[in-house]
Amino acid sequence: MTISFDGTFYRVTDPEFEMVVPAWEGYEPDAADQADATITFRDGSRRYATFMTLDAIQQIMDKDARTGECLDGRYFWCSDLIVIRGVGFEGMVAAIRDLVSSGGIEGACGLLDPIDDDEGKSTPRESPGREWSG
Repeated sequence: MTISFDGTFYRVTDPEFEMVVPAWEGYEPDAADQADATITFRDGSRRYATFMTLDAIQQIMDKDARTGECLDGRYFWCSDLIVIRGVGFEGMVAAIRDLVSSGGIEGACGLLDPIDDDEGKSTPRESPGREWSG
């Protein structure tokens, strides 16, 4: 696994896929407790995942209890969620590897439209149910 950074995105390269993660302030590769990722496989197929630790979910639910969101923090939801036990991109990549090898990737991560080769752009993804402020 190699990680590169272009100032806006981290690119995590694995032999089977590339994972692109927006660089959120305060979320470094070894310490990120949540991340949104676009995962592109060698065959060109693309999937989307949101990774979060249990602590990150707890923090959001606690905030929601204070703000009144989600029935005062009594529930949490997020599409394409993969809960990881520890922080960092390494655990996120390991989860994707396992989901691919077990066949669970199709149920765990939403399929994205392919990249349009004519324009070099992808079709925009519908936004997830929530935005994360960190």
